[in-house]
Amino acid sequence: MATWRPDPTFYPSPRMAMKAPQETLAYVASFDPARKVPDALAVVDVDPASTSYSTIVGTVPMPNTGDELHHFGWNACSSCLCPNAPHPHVERRYLVVPGLRSSRIHILDIKPDPRHPHIVKVIEPEEVADKAGYTRPHTVHCGPEGIYVAALGNAEGEAPGGVFIMDHETFEVRGRWEIDRGPQQLAYDAWWHLGYDTMVTSEWGTPKTFEDGLIPEMLLQSQYGRKLHFWDLHKRTHLQEIDFGEEYQLVFELRPAHDPTKAYGFVNAVISLKDLSSSIWVWYRDGNQWAVKKVIDIPAEAADPAHLPPMLKGFKAVPPLVTDIDLSMDDRVLYVACWGTGDLHQCDVSDPFKPKLAGKVRIGGIVARATHPKVANGPLNGGPQMVEISRDGRRVYFTNSLYGAVDPQFYPEGIDGWMVKLDAKPEGGIAFDPDFFIQWPKSHRPHQVRLEGGDCSSDSYCYP
Repeated sequence: MATWRPDPTFYPSPRMAMKAPQETLAYVASFDPARKVPDALAVVDVDPASTSYSTIVGTVPMPNTGDELHHFGWNACSSCLCPNAPHPHVERRYLVVPGLRSSRIHILDIKPDPRHPHIVKVIEPEEVADKAGYTRPHTVHCGPEGIYVAALGNAEGEAPGGVFIMDHETFEVRGRWEIDRGPQQLAYDAWWHLGYDTMVTSEWGTPKTFEDGLIPEMLLQSQYGRKLHFWDLHKRTHLQEIDFGEEYQLVFELRPAHDPTKAYGFVNAVISLKDLSSSIWVWYRDGNQWAVKKVIDIPAEAADPAHLPPMLKGFKAVPPLVTDIDLSMDDRVLYVACWGTGDLHQCDVSDPFKPKLAGKVRIGGIVARATHPKVANGPLNGGPQMVEISRDGRRVYFTNSLYGAVDPQFYPEGIDGWMVKLDAKPEGGIAFDPDFFIQWPKSHRPHQVRLEGGDCSSDSYCYP
């Protein structure tokens, strides 16, 4: 009798996922900030044994202009092996690629030729708004029963933003996820603790507050997102809100522990209105409630106003602007991207409440303009932004663009895109791979990276 086997890239536990084969391809969202030519999904060769290593080997242009490809994800992942998963034999075959500005969602099939994916379906924004009541899809996560998409605006592009569900295989928009949203209005990231039946969401702002760039007056008045929200994942109801306080703005990227027995995770606050620092916080169980604790402060660096963009001249400092973080599969190492100063920190978080700096590199930066071993013709701009870690934790990839309208606020000359790779040592320490530097095509900028077969921010697990 024939046996129906789950996708071989699904793993029941993070321990098993760490033993997965090394990735040979990376998929990168690539967008035109001028919105004149179509955005694209770039395919990058990351196989050191390949003759095309560290080059773009495929490009899939979108059918329209102005999408602003940003975050994207797989249709299915290891969460399909959870006991409550109704789709254990669905394939990790499709990439779900939203346009953050257009609200259009593209479905790309990678199976026939992983180097040359092709678009098999486009879901227009009108359909998303009609069926889900949301626009500006931002975060895509594959869950046990469907694809979760966090969106930043409602059908009219106002508050509340929220989460909607899509089918794993047909990609039909099922509808709004929340039954009772409680006080939640702003949205950004969404992830969960499957073992604790808990969803966590964070905040940015409504589309009108960022699509033409950050509004300084709103920032200084603490009107951007500063809260975490905790939800009953099964009942789809709001449980608890934690306000970080007026000092902290832009509570962004959620990185829960991969081990399903651990009820904690990390989140970054991009900027402090007190001193321009960035911070990393841990959320955790405290009795019957959730709580947060700040565990890392990264200070701003003094700078000559002559070298600063107009937005920062009066502060005479470069904020670190921690805009992304990523957690290794074994929950031991947190990577912290400082888009402003150009630093990428490697932190030992074996004890999540007592992180230790284990390594650091610098590249780009508002003032530093640090270069790369493979670049011989001068300084670089932009800085570490979207970070992705290989499943075994030995390789770290990142790109340098944040968002089309925000990039020139901190890098007024515009960002010249690049992608780099770090080699990470098991005992701690990171260094640039001197052979991996991709200067991005001038027409586009790179953003999120997804690795072939899964990575450290793509999958969820139900077994330790």
